[in-house]
Amino acid sequence: MLCYQRRIALYLPQNVTPMQKPLILVTNDDGIFAKGIRVLVEAMCEIGEVIVVAPNTPQSAKGHAITLSEPLRLRKSALFGANVTAYECSGTPVDCVKLAKHVILKERKPDLCVSGINHGSNASINIIYSGTMSAAMEGAVEDIPSIGFSLDDFHSDADFEPCKPFILQIATFLLHNSLKKTKLLNVNFPKLPLHAIKGVKLCRQADARWIEAFQEGKDPAGRTYYWLTGKFVNLDNGNDTDIQALQAGYVSVVPCGHDLTDYQGLIELKKMQFEAEPLLFSDPNRIEIKG
Repeated sequence: MLCYQRRIALYLPQNVTPMQKPLILVTNDDGIFAKGIRVLVEAMCEIGEVIVVAPNTPQSAKGHAITLSEPLRLRKSALFGANVTAYECSGTPVDCVKLAKHVILKERKPDLCVSGINHGSNASINIIYSGTMSAAMEGAVEDIPSIGFSLDDFHSDADFEPCKPFILQIATFLLHNSLKKTKLLNVNFPKLPLHAIKGVKLCRQADARWIEAFQEGKDPAGRTYYWLTGKFVNLDNGNDTDIQALQAGYVSVVPCGHDLTDYQGLIELKKMQFEAEPLLFSDPNRIEIKG
């Protein structure tokens, strides 16, 4: 376990020049004007050369969506000051990472891709809906060490300052330690002041889900619309999950990946001699499962 009280001393030496600093790509899903990305950029500027490519509008819960039906546009932004090269993008968070790699940076590969800081937790099942985590995952797909950062506070004026020491600690650790088994970390912060955060815990993803409902209404033209609502339900009583860590006052860190294979399920089906041989049947639409 990494703890704030026992911080890893891996910050760059004071005599490192800007050209020697690692190249860090910053993006998010709340949009380039969100408060969370400003704090993340400030932190990354302490340890590297920063390039920002972020959506020009909020793109929350876009998942791993990419834009195929319309052209993408980039526009330079001076939002983060003269020392930060920044672009706002008309597409999704994943579009931002793709454009950064293939259009803006071209032959320069980032040493680190960070996404966030998201307004709201991306622990447990939320990772599959999250634009924040999908942007980081796209970085990992491109073999770039990547981190998604999220704060368990949906308020637009959330206080992200307590996250900064841990962001620096975790990002610096990843820059200085080449991980062979994973390129992606899902990091979530509890909504607490800095002195109340107990430390950092490595976790597994909790088994949880949303119990969803749709509110029905009428627009001014009298047309019916539906608005998604829901309640988050944790089905996991384990003491090693990201949800448990956050509730206990820790920063949760979950190693993730884009390989969605269920390896235990694969073993189970192999033991059952699972086969499908539709070409052997007279009815081509009939598939028989042997087991």
